[in-house]
Amino acid sequence: MTLLQALQSQGIGSRKLCLAIIDAGEALVDGVPCTSAKQKVDGDQVSFFFDGELCCCVDRIVIMLNKPLGYECSARPNYHPSILDLLPPFFRARNVQPVGRLDVDTSGLLILTDDGQLIHRLTHPKKHIEKVYQVTTVAPINDQQIACLWEEIHLNDEPKPVKALRVTQTSEHSLELVIDEGRYHQVRRMLAAVGNRVDQLTRTQVGNLILPADLIAGQWVGVDENMIGID
Repeated sequence: MTLLQALQSQGIGSRKLCLAIIDAGEALVDGVPCTSAKQKVDGDQVSFFFDGELCCCVDRIVIMLNKPLGYECSARPNYHPSILDLLPPFFRARNVQPVGRLDVDTSGLLILTDDGQLIHRLTHPKKHIEKVYQVTTVAPINDQQIACLWEEIHLNDEPKPVKALRVTQTSEHSLELVIDEGRYHQVRRMLAAVGNRVDQLTRTQVGNLILPADLIAGQWVGVDENMIGID
């Protein structure tokens, strides 16, 4: 492909914008500025500056973000900043989207990608991808509440009951809860249904992908979809 085609393949903007990047000497081939739009290249040779940041040509973007509290999982947030504000402008130009959502008061592991097929595979109900949450409760947890979480719970406005796949109490006010669905505020509603309330909620695992202990809130890292463990 040509250098121009390589830039256009990145979905960063119009042909005119890509030509402007090349003409400004902000497209690099093997690390060296190249101003020839017709230069023959391989995609892995090409990098470029976008909004002042050096970016590499990639087929697709798949990342794991440690979502902080106080951010909405939406490109058009209502009351709080968007999680997309935490990402490089290049990612936003590529239309990177969250896979599912964590509400504004929930933190932890969030996968984002520009691959629509991957989003579909990760969110399709038939995949039953497990999600692990660390839950801190307002009131002490009792045996009856744990027992109820193991059973089917009927939530208001939901056609089918939900239940935990696994429940492990970790302290008087905390537990680890595993589910394989992603209904609206599901974990919070489940705890409310058994007579308690969530104080803090963090997702630490999706499929086989575990949130690294050293990935601080607001940081992200690239991942291979094979790390998630989907068919």
